[in-house]
Amino acid sequence: MECNHILVRFGELTTKGKNRKMFIRKLCQNTKEILKPMSQLKYELSFDRMYIILNGEDPKAVAEKLKTVFGIHSFSFCYKVESDLEKIKEVCLQVVENNPGQTFKIDTKRNDKDYPLHSHDINTAIAGYIFHHTSKTLKVDVHHPEILVKVELRKDYTYVMDNVIMGAGGYPVGVGGKALLMLSGGIDSPVAGYLTLKRGVDIECIHYASPPYTSDLAREKVLDLVDVLRQYTHGKIVVHIVPFTDLQLAVYEHCEESYAMTVMRRMMYRIAQGVAQKNNCLAIVNGESIGQVASQTLESMATINEVIHMPVLRPVACMDKLEIIDIATKIGTYDISIRPHEDCCTIFTPKQPATKPKSYKAQAFEANWDFATMVQECVENTQDIVIDDSYKNIENLF
Repeated sequence: MECNHILVRFGELTTKGKNRKMFIRKLCQNTKEILKPMSQLKYELSFDRMYIILNGEDPKAVAEKLKTVFGIHSFSFCYKVESDLEKIKEVCLQVVENNPGQTFKIDTKRNDKDYPLHSHDINTAIAGYIFHHTSKTLKVDVHHPEILVKVELRKDYTYVMDNVIMGAGGYPVGVGGKALLMLSGGIDSPVAGYLTLKRGVDIECIHYASPPYTSDLAREKVLDLVDVLRQYTHGKIVVHIVPFTDLQLAVYEHCEESYAMTVMRRMMYRIAQGVAQKNNCLAIVNGESIGQVASQTLESMATINEVIHMPVLRPVACMDKLEIIDIATKIGTYDISIRPHEDCCTIFTPKQPATKPKSYKAQAFEANWDFATMVQECVENTQDIVIDDSYKNIENLF
């Protein structure tokens, strides 16, 4: 018998009280959007779970997509059969035969209380059948089985479920509002974006381009990172490309070298806030990690952050670099991030940047020219690119 359903469990979402329906509705919308290319799928919703009816679609392909949907606690391949014990035994045997491992457990939940056998009796009957008909050397392990077969017995039909596959967890993307991710192209900012999505916050991205000092390859690298991140959303992310060259050159013209990075970051924050407000984003997200570079000491963060009033989320602020790299590798952004194409923050790196910059000094350098007009021009002249399934097929992308 072929797998005909996938059972999706919501986990943490079921504790949400009055907001529960909103969370689950958003999760269902996101799931359907991610699985949209698989047109034969149908969906059934119950209190704490969702059944995906495969209708001939490849269950393994569906499972790979489900692993990227935030809000899903776990899921299982599922076989819907008649509530006939002999047929249930046959499907349970098939599940055990198809999975690697020498230990197993049968876990029956009897929703139909009129069924003549109790759950323990059903477990014993199925296990006995498996021992008599399996081609493998097996033993029962009720604590840590390598193969877990769940049986959910109802009045008219029964679900036999394969091993539990853990989902991405977190909250459905979109239930927590929208934020603007400052995406440089390095290792940290894509991970920050991923962790933000995991908490249910939708994202748009902002990238600062400084041609001719930064190349089209650097821009392509950023868009490729967004293309990976969109796999964890509803399938689409908007990227705002900021023409940053003139403002960046003005910063280095009017500031001491040691303060150039601090003032440049203050300008980037001002632009990010302008773009965020323009696009209804409630916060700014970045990949800053405390003490990692000169602009990410607490003193630098305080001096840079003071120019805006919008919340700044720093999901990787207290992570080691190796922890960040582990996540980047897991989600598929690491190999893209290490492509050797410089971004605007690396092309003019000062030899001795200030690690404890003073606010009054930064303000004094900024008073040397009309930066506000240049910031506003950057906000107004930003190029917006939508990264979705048609990415790489869009003409004039570069």
